[in-house]
Amino acid sequence: MLTGELGAGKTTLTRGLGEGLGIRGAVTSPTFVIARVHPPLGDGPPLVHVDAYRLAGGLDDMEDLDLDVSLPESVIVVEWGEGKVEELTDDRLQVVVHRAVGDTTDEVRHVTLTGLGERWATVDLGALSA
Repeated sequence: MLTGELGAGKTTLTRGLGEGLGIRGAVTSPTFVIARVHPPLGDGPPLVHVDAYRLAGGLDDMEDLDLDVSLPESVIVVEWGEGKVEELTDDRLQVVVHRAVGDTTDEVRHVTLTGLGERWATVDLGALSA
C-alpha cells in the first residue's frame, strides 16, 4: 500500500518495482482505469497496479476489482489505498513516501516501510535504511 502526497513518487516507485520484477510493458499511472495488470516476462509474479484515489466507497469499491483473487500469486501495489484496502489481507507492506510539500526544487524523498501481519513479522526492514 503506497501513501504519499501528489508528486511524491508513488508511480515512479511502482515503475522500479515493475522493472525489478521483470514485467512486460511500461508501468503508467492507472488513475483513469483504476487497475492495470502487468504480466511477467518470465516465471515471476504479475504486478497489479491500482490507483484507489477516485474510489470513495472504500473496501466495497475495491472488492469489485477482485484483488483478493490475485493476492496469493501477484504483487499488488495500491496507491492511495489507506483507509480502503486494509481489510483485503492481514499481511501487507505499508510504504509512505514523504516529500517536502511546496518545494519543487527538492527531489529528496524519505520512505517509511511498515510490515504488518505474519508475513512481515521476521523481516528486518531496517536493513533497507542503511
